[in-house]
Amino acid sequence: MALHPAAKLILEQMEVSGAPAMSTLTPEEARISTDISMLAGVPEEVAKVEETLIPGPAGEIPVRIYTPEGQGPFPALVYYHGGGWVIGNLDVVDVPCRQLANRTGCVVISVDYRLAPEHPFPAPAEDAYAAVEWVAENGDSICVDSSRIAVAGDSAGGNLAAVVCLMAKDKEGPKISYQILFYPVTEHSYDTISYHENAEGYFLTKDSMVWFWNHYLQEESGEHPYASPLRAKDVSGLPPALVVTAEYDPLRDEGEAYAKKLFDAGVGVTLKRYEGLIHGFVWMSGVLPQGVEAIELAAEELQGIF
Repeated sequence: MALHPAAKLILEQMEVSGAPAMSTLTPEEARISTDISMLAGVPEEVAKVEETLIPGPAGEIPVRIYTPEGQGPFPALVYYHGGGWVIGNLDVVDVPCRQLANRTGCVVISVDYRLAPEHPFPAPAEDAYAAVEWVAENGDSICVDSSRIAVAGDSAGGNLAAVVCLMAKDKEGPKISYQILFYPVTEHSYDTISYHENAEGYFLTKDSMVWFWNHYLQEESGEHPYASPLRAKDVSGLPPALVVTAEYDPLRDEGEAYAKKLFDAGVGVTLKRYEGLIHGFVWMSGVLPQGVEAIELAAEELQGIF
């Protein structure tokens, strides 16, 4: 399908802005210069939003907690933002987290995990897992039923959500009921068809992904399944999943390959490719209505589970 007109306009405006390529920046410069909040739309009102600190493996982890209207205890949805494990924060996913809280009826716990290169692999994954453990052990304090926990994330956050499910299985940790993976990173490799087709010109580039991976892994190998969940030997028994991909995204094929790996292992999977769209579209629901559609699809899936 042709590139969606709104996505095409976004890309044209980005090109006209003359912003330097991500791969030419330092992490500090990238964190300052990357701002697509104007594409997110107006934040929805949520019954309650609060920020707190929870214990992590190397100090406290900031989280933002979104509580919907209604009588609790509610299911919990632990959310991990994207940004290649190097950039991103709670604010960049504020709009989708509000949308998720309102549509799923879950308390959404958005996690500000440590970032590379200051905190390379496996630090972000360890923080991500610690957040699920905290929710499982402290549900009463946030009006959550700790027997109903799901995880979600976009891009590198989708990677972390998938990895947390693997870790919970390996460690016999908290029971996770569902995983929502928006265009996830699943493999430290750049040789898929979608990488060749969408290497540049569609927001996320191959050069940017190389930059992200190099900062994240540093001296570590990308073969570890907690870095590349697609390389996990056994994914049977993992939580059912929703995997969302975008046609014009270098990560399209690895996300769909992970969905197939789960399906082949007997895990329930819903796979949805959004034709004509680019990486990051869930962050861009102010101009791309398909971002809200993906949130609503996730809500339908969670309502079926919970």
